[in-house]
Amino acid sequence: MATNSKFIKYTWLLIWSPFIILFILLTLISCEIFFDLPSVEELQNPKSNLATVIYSCDGKTLGKYYAENRVSVKYYDLDKDLVDALIATEDARFKEHSGVDLRALGRAVFGALTGKSSSGGGSTLSQQLAKMMFPRQKLSKPKMMIQKLKEWVIAARLEKNYTKDEILSLYLNKFDFLNQAVGVKSAAQIYFNRGQDSLEIQQAAMLIGMAKNPSLFNPIKKADTTLHRRNVVMMQMVVNGSLKKEKYDSLKKLPLGIIYHPEDHNDGLAPYFREYLREYFLKTWCEKHINPETNKPYNIYRDGLKLYTTIDSRMQQYAEEAVHEHMTELQTQFTKECKTKKNAPFAWNVTKEQIQNIMMSSMKRSDRYRSLKNAGLSSDQILIEFKKPQKMVVYSLRGDIDTLMSPWDSIRYYKSFLHTGFVSIEPSTGYVKAWVGGINHRHFKFDHVKVGRRQVGSTFKPFVYALAIQEGYSPCYQVPNVRTCIDIPGQAPWCPDNSDGDKGTGKMVTLRYALAGSINYVTAWVMKQFGPDAVITLVRRLGITAPIDAVPSIALGTPDISVFEMVAANSTFANQGTYVQPTFITRIEDKNGKVLEEFIPTTDEVFSEEKAYAMIQLMRGVVDRGTGSRLRGRFKLMNEIAGKTGTTQFNADGWFIGLTPELVAGCWTGGEERSVHFNSTNEGQGASMALPIWGKFFQKVYADRTLKITKNGFKKPANMGDIELDCSAYDAQTDKEIPMEDLDFEDKEK
Repeated sequence: MATNSKFIKYTWLLIWSPFIILFILLTLISCEIFFDLPSVEELQNPKSNLATVIYSCDGKTLGKYYAENRVSVKYYDLDKDLVDALIATEDARFKEHSGVDLRALGRAVFGALTGKSSSGGGSTLSQQLAKMMFPRQKLSKPKMMIQKLKEWVIAARLEKNYTKDEILSLYLNKFDFLNQAVGVKSAAQIYFNRGQDSLEIQQAAMLIGMAKNPSLFNPIKKADTTLHRRNVVMMQMVVNGSLKKEKYDSLKKLPLGIIYHPEDHNDGLAPYFREYLREYFLKTWCEKHINPETNKPYNIYRDGLKLYTTIDSRMQQYAEEAVHEHMTELQTQFTKECKTKKNAPFAWNVTKEQIQNIMMSSMKRSDRYRSLKNAGLSSDQILIEFKKPQKMVVYSLRGDIDTLMSPWDSIRYYKSFLHTGFVSIEPSTGYVKAWVGGINHRHFKFDHVKVGRRQVGSTFKPFVYALAIQEGYSPCYQVPNVRTCIDIPGQAPWCPDNSDGDKGTGKMVTLRYALAGSINYVTAWVMKQFGPDAVITLVRRLGITAPIDAVPSIALGTPDISVFEMVAANSTFANQGTYVQPTFITRIEDKNGKVLEEFIPTTDEVFSEEKAYAMIQLMRGVVDRGTGSRLRGRFKLMNEIAGKTGTTQFNADGWFIGLTPELVAGCWTGGEERSVHFNSTNEGQGASMALPIWGKFFQKVYADRTLKITKNGFKKPANMGDIELDCSAYDAQTDKEIPMEDLDFEDKEK
């Protein structure tokens, strides 16, 4: 009897010992005796790499910066089918347990002991979330068992600190769906090009199906297995009562319907703007602002900042379309001309020695050269390597081309492309609305809007004339169209010529007429009245910070200035004389929506309203009958537009700056090297190279009624005083005075 009693005692001890040991281990783990657990703060504020998101002013996502492409979404932003599919497939009793489902666990253990399969595993969603939040390392089996128990405790604590809805959203935000899709928001966008709140049932089921094993159920690499898994998920939804069988029968026949949209910093709207924002603006901003959670400067790749910009996605789209359309036509034309050049793509007057210097300089700036140099190769050896043909992908107007080409030849090949920079600013606010820094961000990273500076040519002349207007001259003031020389101490006098030779010289012409025809004689005369220092003082107040030498030749546009600064400066004329510092970001928020900083542009009243309006009328002559008149003829833009074209020596740079009351925009076009250009001014002038982009952009903007950009004229001040605007100009051919509106200039200048 005693023997039986002992047997029963030991039997029960044997049966209960695993549970006793389990209880002791769980107690030790829970009390953090011998075992570490995440703190309450870590549970309540889990570390997660969140992407910084860039928003347009009309609420569109322009892009992201990320270490992991994850954007957090709240439970109420999740599609209901996502939630139903997740619960039905991964944790049918999710709403009933408190982190550990003993029933499911027992079923899984029984299945393992008996060899019988069970429907579903023992891990709850909370346990899976614990595993994702605090990933396992490679451990021995005993340590792995302890780790599993720690996840049970963490799951229970998660249930204590979060609601069920919050756990679901944490799970879907944390899960890695592969292909740079971390979190359900990114996954919905990348796989179906839509939001996570508007998925179809079968789309939601496919994403949830990946949760079992994303590598196995990868829709890009293993479509068939993913399709089968998707249907299994939908069947589980039927079993769980969240999907009708009839609906399932029709949905299971559908293909995956993948609209693969991988995110790449070279793709999407405004890549040049986004790169400038990252490389220049945010780098400085983050250095000055500390994240209280990490006590370190904000990290744009991990801290989930929200950047609200002034860019309008619609205008940005139109700007990129305008650039693509015109630059495709222009490049085709230039490529055709290059076939006739012996030095192609360089101009006829560039020597072989100059070309060699250009090529060597470009080679030494390349990553390939630096890599070979670091490997210990000599300059001669590197040159030999550069001239060996290799397989490579190069850019073309028809798309990327796989070809066999030496790196040396590829340098020359890429020199043959013309480049451009275009920006549009709202003059009343200084808000940048569109920014296109080049022709193709994947192959040409350099930004020609704000980073690049090029010689501005005649687009500088309005600043010279503005000084005259500010000092009391009117647009109708007449000066002789004769050669003007300006003495320079220690040097020969500066005596510029007109681009059309001596045509019309010796006669009196108005300032308005002279600017419309881009007459150098008159511009030099104005410069002589005030001097370069006064002009530089004025342009500094207009926001131009580029280096400018105090020499008379700046009147004709010798300085190198960015498109960004040129457009911002000209916006002053359209804004009744007040310069507004251009702004491209309105506020920055943290991941929780707390505003970290708001950006308000500074202003400076440079001109009176009357003087600014006089400048507008003076610049309207350029478009009405001057070098910018193609906007009227070719592009049929008949509203009030002020502007100025610009063409530098040998047609190296083509410019156009155009002003309307609601938008001011400007464009530069030219080769990477100044020696790469059109032979003739007819093709190489600003009216041919740059103005068409402006014209195409505004055609598209005016056609979009949702933008509410009107064709209203410039507002005339109530009291213009004694500033004369209604002037006539001298016609040298007929020897008669004629109204400005009847003038007709040739489309060329220098």
